[in-house]
Amino acid sequence: MYAVSGGAPLSKEIAQFFHSAGILILEGYGLTETTAAINCNSPSHYAFGTVGLKVKGVHEKLAEDGEILVKGPMVFQGYYKNPEATREVLSSDGWFKTGDIGEFDSKGYLKITDRKKDLIITAGGKNIAPQNIENQLKTIPVISQAVIIGDRRKYLSALLTLTKDVLEDWAQKSGLQVTGYDELVKHPTTRHWLHQILEEKNKTLPSYESIKRFAILPQDFSQETGELTPTLKVKRKFVNEKYKDIIENLYRD
Repeated sequence: MYAVSGGAPLSKEIAQFFHSAGILILEGYGLTETTAAINCNSPSHYAFGTVGLKVKGVHEKLAEDGEILVKGPMVFQGYYKNPEATREVLSSDGWFKTGDIGEFDSKGYLKITDRKKDLIITAGGKNIAPQNIENQLKTIPVISQAVIIGDRRKYLSALLTLTKDVLEDWAQKSGLQVTGYDELVKHPTTRHWLHQILEEKNKTLPSYESIKRFAILPQDFSQETGELTPTLKVKRKFVNEKYKDIIENLYRD
């Protein structure tokens, strides 16, 4: 039994979990401008944590900054009545700039690491793909959403929202005499617990990708409150603006 996944990153751990339960999830990758799929895993050739091998007829390479470039008969001819936008993404020899950052493994499987526009360049000049770290954090049951901050900053920090049921269950087992989610997210013991969790996660990350500080937000992200798109992607610009005071506090000495 297998299913196909696309449109948003699939955690490697989740794919492995379903595979152990007898369901093979085949992740793929494509854009409207490439007439859907350009990469896809298959039942006979797959690698968890990747979007698979390129589809027949697709030419694919990486730019110097890691951006995925695609060429072939499936690539569009241009945006309708918008030659300026077309020139920005389509070279004269037909290479389409996807806007996604990726890398190939030794067997040619493609892994998407982030959107080019979302890359963080720290004050020390390190290029960091925040989505990769965020996806790792969201595999932790108590963390529902994570946004990594650090562009032109000396270190990385994180804005976190917590999973209410998991948090309340932990609080009950820990004997915290606190009523209500709002009070729990402010409690020093909760913060200490999250600090320990992040310290363990930092051990698996390069030093320049480690999270030095974090803030727990009072509520989860949603479309209604503006942080999520209709496809449940985080609006980074909106989040940075809405929580700018909290972010600045993370960088005060």
